[in-house]
Amino acid sequence: MFIKVLTVSQITNYIKRILTSDVILNRVSVKGEISNFKHHYSGHLYFTLKDDNARIKCVMFKSSAINLKFEPEDGMSVIVNGSVSLYERDGQYQLYVDNMQPDGLGALYMAFEQLKRKLESEGIFDKEHKIPIPKYPSKIGVVTSSAGAALRDILNIISRRYPIVDVLVYPVLVQGEEAPGQIASAIYDLNKMDDIDVIIVGRGGGSIEELWAFNEECVARAIYDSKIPVISAVGHETDFTISDFAADLRAPTPSAAAELCVPDKKSLIYKLNSCFDSLISLMAYNIKNKKYDYEQQKKLLYTLNPILQINQKRQYLDSMYQRLVSLMKYKLDMKRETIKKCSLNLDNLSPLSIISRGYAIAYMSDSNTIIDDVKRVKKGDNIDVLVNNGTLSCNVKDVTEEDIYGKKGKGK
Repeated sequence: MFIKVLTVSQITNYIKRILTSDVILNRVSVKGEISNFKHHYSGHLYFTLKDDNARIKCVMFKSSAINLKFEPEDGMSVIVNGSVSLYERDGQYQLYVDNMQPDGLGALYMAFEQLKRKLESEGIFDKEHKIPIPKYPSKIGVVTSSAGAALRDILNIISRRYPIVDVLVYPVLVQGEEAPGQIASAIYDLNKMDDIDVIIVGRGGGSIEELWAFNEECVARAIYDSKIPVISAVGHETDFTISDFAADLRAPTPSAAAELCVPDKKSLIYKLNSCFDSLISLMAYNIKNKKYDYEQQKKLLYTLNPILQINQKRQYLDSMYQRLVSLMKYKLDMKRETIKKCSLNLDNLSPLSIISRGYAIAYMSDSNTIIDDVKRVKKGDNIDVLVNNGTLSCNVKDVTEEDIYGKKGKGK
């Protein structure tokens, strides 16, 4: 019996029809470890799934790969869904993958961890890039859904705590395929304004799928690129997203974000009143000290007053003048007394005073020489005798010597 001769194309096509018509192989789930992974520039994924005993080539076309939430890599254990068919050109069967899930971990969790490691390695989460939140903002930008409860909570808390601040709401989708792009664009648009002081980005609680827009790379990079400080407020306190790590401040809830970005007016009023009271006390204290200083300086200035100095000098001069006058008077009195005594002595010793007591002075008539010795005259000389009230002209008739003891003798 002869078997019909088939071409290579015919036999491979026949095998392919058998594989594709098999109910099990047409929709199969396979678990294995990825190796030889290649992400082609076309968007298709090429890899091999293997276990300890076998391996199978796999391909995942771009139309399916675009829906992956994580990036497959060598060594990763996955569960794939797809169909087994024959690649006719190479004559090899391979698994055409429609869906892929990490084995043991959810795809979203895997994608979250991968993106977190990637951005962390780039320094997107570094504290050095965090911008401080202003204490007293003038205008706040809010990026969230206009229909969500999160917006109502934010507006209510801000209006209650700090009603003088302006709030600009930039409505966006917060879940779905278009949400990440809208959130990122809103952040960039708010950065083009020059009056926004802080941005709140967030939404209310939900499942990881509903919060996933805030785990997208474009949103994280928009937050990182923002020159305006960003507060991330996504979900509940236990929910963490990539936006939380990239933001300048993470708030556990949207309500908490509103409380973190504005001060409480009651606390401010209390603080202002306290500061006012302290200021009044300080001013009163300073005024009292300054008044005391003023009085001291006034006294010092008075003591340094040139007029006062001049008057004091004048008073000193007057005092010195009086002392000088007193001293001069004293000296004059002393001199007068001395002169008086000297005058009295002179008067007592004066020849005239002696003459007034009955004595006389004799002197030669021709030479006015005082005769103080009888030996100066001789008999017959003419002499003048000065008495108290006149002069006597006399002629010497005789000369008799007599000593101080009254003993007489004959003159020459």
